[in-house]
Amino acid sequence: MSSSPIEEIKSKLDIVEVVGSYLKLQKTGANYRALCPFHSEKKPSFFVSPARQIWRCFGCGAGGDVFKFIMQIEGVEFGDALRILARRAGVELKPYRPELKTQRQRLYEISELACRFFEKQLEGSSAGKKAKDYLLKRGLQEKSIKKWRLGYSPDKWRALSDFLVGKGYQREEIVRAGLAIESEKSSTPYDRFRGRIIFPIFDLNSQVIGFGGRVFKKTQSEELAKYINTPNTLIYDKSRVLYGLNFAKVAIREKDACILTEGYIDVILAHQAGYENSIATSGTALTFQQLKILKRYTSNLLTAFDMDVAGDLATKRGIDLAQEQDFEVRVIRMPKDTDPADIITKNVEKWKDLVAKAKEIIGFYFESAIDKFDKTTSQGKKQISKILLPKIKQIPNKILQAHWIQKLSKLLAVPEEAIAEELKKIAKKDYNPPTTREEGDAKVEEEKIQPPSAKKEKSREEILQERILSLILKSPQNLELIEENSLPIFRPQLKVILAALKKEKVMEEEKMAKILQKLEKGDKEIKEILDTCFLRAEIEEITDPAQEIKLCLRQLNELRAREELTEISRAIQSAEEEKDSKKVKSLMEKFNQLAKKLNVKEKV
Repeated sequence: MSSSPIEEIKSKLDIVEVVGSYLKLQKTGANYRALCPFHSEKKPSFFVSPARQIWRCFGCGAGGDVFKFIMQIEGVEFGDALRILARRAGVELKPYRPELKTQRQRLYEISELACRFFEKQLEGSSAGKKAKDYLLKRGLQEKSIKKWRLGYSPDKWRALSDFLVGKGYQREEIVRAGLAIESEKSSTPYDRFRGRIIFPIFDLNSQVIGFGGRVFKKTQSEELAKYINTPNTLIYDKSRVLYGLNFAKVAIREKDACILTEGYIDVILAHQAGYENSIATSGTALTFQQLKILKRYTSNLLTAFDMDVAGDLATKRGIDLAQEQDFEVRVIRMPKDTDPADIITKNVEKWKDLVAKAKEIIGFYFESAIDKFDKTTSQGKKQISKILLPKIKQIPNKILQAHWIQKLSKLLAVPEEAIAEELKKIAKKDYNPPTTREEGDAKVEEEKIQPPSAKKEKSREEILQERILSLILKSPQNLELIEENSLPIFRPQLKVILAALKKEKVMEEEKMAKILQKLEKGDKEIKEILDTCFLRAEIEEITDPAQEIKLCLRQLNELRAREELTEISRAIQSAEEEKDSKKVKSLMEKFNQLAKKLNVKEKV
């Protein structure tokens, strides 16, 4: 009997390799750790266990197997996670009836077919060959055109739509995929991309999710927008996507740095030049969610686009957001009216030199302000301080802030005290502009990958109980510390685990493993508890487990006794209201005995 696709995928994929393709994992003993991608933290509490093929964050409580990780990190349903991992594992999923396919899956299929259509047009049509010649003249190599799956959209109203309809898809679905536009003037939707070079946009698993279209003829550029892009769809959200990250993520992690450019061609040429850690924002400002995704790979950003200190507010807001998220930002200072593609095509050595000389962001702001204004005049000093003071105010580290105050003091030839006074006058709104609608949308999207809100926070009692089990798993010889009369203080699943272990007279590691394997096969919740406790047992270093167990047991008994005291207090109040003096007296005695045991003085 063959195993299920789920089991086959799990047997072929290593969770460390899968999680490691999204996060920067660090080996720690038998396990791996990282900063959790599902909540903000500075100290890593996210762990991956190769032995149990699970992951768990001890900060936010999220955890599970490789499927659960893909569902949360990609923000998809189980069916889509299954498909992503099946492709990765080389497992062929049995075909099923088209009517049962998810809407998301249909959009992926439409996007993939569209990409193949555009690729074929680039190679096979006369207009496509002209588009290809343009790309080759811009410096793109044949292998890059194939790798990035570049294409051409025929200059016809419904060429792509008719092709997709012929493949069995509805025109309404093609509109939902962002590839066609509905019009009041016509009952039939028409193609969004016509007569343009096509740049497919990929998700992190290199699936096509959207497209960018660029004009390449001079006559076109005068009449049309230079670029058009797929609008937001069920599978594509511009606030979460960074062009080229699917090809760049490994290099970003290896180099611990990411080069941010503005355009598709910038990225492709940078990769050709050996800078495979390059990606593009595709003309949009950096969003909160894009930064959250980038943080999985590096905290070092190098910007290679227009960073005019007095220029575009959206660009500055993106950089401010990056700094708020603890990114180290440096600026590749571009010559005027040039972009990375121009520089790499003309002189790749010049590009290498610019990257090597990238300035830290505050240093760049200083240089830009000095270039713009005369530091010797009162008006110039005022303008320079107007630009630089908000930037200095943003620096969270007070030592660094003091360094730049000192530098500005020398630059403007004014006392440091005067600068410090002016700094106090700057309100947060002056250096933290209001969130734009686009960034607001990104924050909403960011919430989608958070651990489910239904997952309630564990109580102190649950934490203590699981800690005791972790310590027992770490040192089975201490099982004798859990007496039979202590079992009722544990919640049902833990009681089952501890009772099963206590049946054995001598607890050996091999025997314990067999008992626990049998238990977790029959109960999903028990398996989840054991996964968490085993991982905790492996990562924690405890010098005296027996002493820890005794302490946790004492605290558990105290919690239970306090709960009992609260219940007795309520019962006394009810008895007093009913004027049952005999019952009040009996309950008071019980209350005092219990309070004495706890060595606390409680008032009724």
